[in-house]
Amino acid sequence: MMISPDLLEKTCKEMIETILTCLAQATKGTIYQIGPMPELRVGRVTSALREEDGEGLRWGLPAVSDYNCPGKIWEQYRDIAGRPLEAMGWCVEQQKSWTADNPGEDSRSVRKQLRGEVEDSYHMEPVLVKKEDLYPGNPGNLHYPLNEEGLPIWQSSPYVVVAVIKIHFLEGTLRRKSHATRTIKRLSRTLGTQWISLQLRETLLREQKELARQRLETSKILAHEVRNTLMKFSFLSLAVNTQIAVLRQEWENLLQRAVPQMEPKSVTLQELNRLNQRAREQVRDKEADLVPTSEALSREQSEMAALPLLPQQEEQWLNNKLRPKWESLLKGHPAWGSQAREVRGLLDRLESSIRTTADGDWATKINHLPRDLKKSWHKLAYAYFTPEKMELLDELLDLLDHPALEIPHKWQVKKTLKSLKAMVEVVPDLEERTNKIIMALKNGHPLHTDLPGNGTAHASHCDSRAR
Repeated sequence: MMISPDLLEKTCKEMIETILTCLAQATKGTIYQIGPMPELRVGRVTSALREEDGEGLRWGLPAVSDYNCPGKIWEQYRDIAGRPLEAMGWCVEQQKSWTADNPGEDSRSVRKQLRGEVEDSYHMEPVLVKKEDLYPGNPGNLHYPLNEEGLPIWQSSPYVVVAVIKIHFLEGTLRRKSHATRTIKRLSRTLGTQWISLQLRETLLREQKELARQRLETSKILAHEVRNTLMKFSFLSLAVNTQIAVLRQEWENLLQRAVPQMEPKSVTLQELNRLNQRAREQVRDKEADLVPTSEALSREQSEMAALPLLPQQEEQWLNNKLRPKWESLLKGHPAWGSQAREVRGLLDRLESSIRTTADGDWATKINHLPRDLKKSWHKLAYAYFTPEKMELLDELLDLLDHPALEIPHKWQVKKTLKSLKAMVEVVPDLEERTNKIIMALKNGHPLHTDLPGNGTAHASHCDSRAR
């Protein structure tokens, strides 16, 4: 039986106290725990001796006993030819009580057999529990201990022995099948029921703790997986901004055609690459320390020319990547230093081009577009989408619905944005619902079906375009 030692001792003390209170002639009580199978170790749980004045009990006798912790296993106390017979062996194997009402003739008194000493009168009662109660769903697979003939004990019995109660009596007051022995037998059944209840309670507590542990572990794993999944959804914002970059590139192309005197950044960057290449070709192998910097600079300038970046991104690119590398080259070798004035002038022109491209005043030069389209297109071309700016998706779709907007792949961009809008709207719903599920799982609360984000709630958020 899996019962905590403190709870087991408390229960045994209450039983001994009950027996000694009911039986005035009883002087001492001990309860031994038996198990598990097939070892069937017997160990004394607790003992009590009635005080001489009969008013109280003295607990925890210090007497030396073979059954004190760690106790004796079945092989050490069962009936074996040539070894003193023990009352404990009889009670456990036969599942029957043993009454020594005449100690002088007690055939199972170890003290009498070994030392010739007569023990006092006592009664030993096995505490029986049904196998199906102790081993629910598994009574047929038990490993039974063997008797002296090598046969399994208890195999045909519906019970197992989980404890033995031993009660000592005043000389001449104990009789077999008397009221006293019947009382002990009835109380032994009560003790068996109590032990089953305690085991069920302990099992339930262990299962609850294990369930709580598993719940917590599962919630941690689920939360980790959800975080990873939601992080992957961050590509949605990137995808939306990529579509905005398409609109921005088309706007800048239109602006270049309407205002020819506006120098595109790509022209300036090509000229800077030409100067860089020319200087690199003048460097000898032994002076080639700056060549890697020069090559990296060429790559970054080519990237900047190809990418439809936002103006603030272009300024960061210019100030954090291009200018530091150019300064390192201009100061590091005459091949680049001889072009310093021209290079710095081109970098300043590039910075000016970045700022003027985003200037809304240039939109007035595009005469063939309606004013409302020019205003919204310029505004949205330089917007940056985040999940907190859901309204921006509606504005982009409205822009693409404008009949005067003519750009390549217009309908593909519109279709892509519709799909992205539907997905972006689902993510907050999904995150909220999942967090509620994780918290319910973690805290052991019931999971309610009225979580936000169920079908009807989601549908109300979806724009008709995204259906």
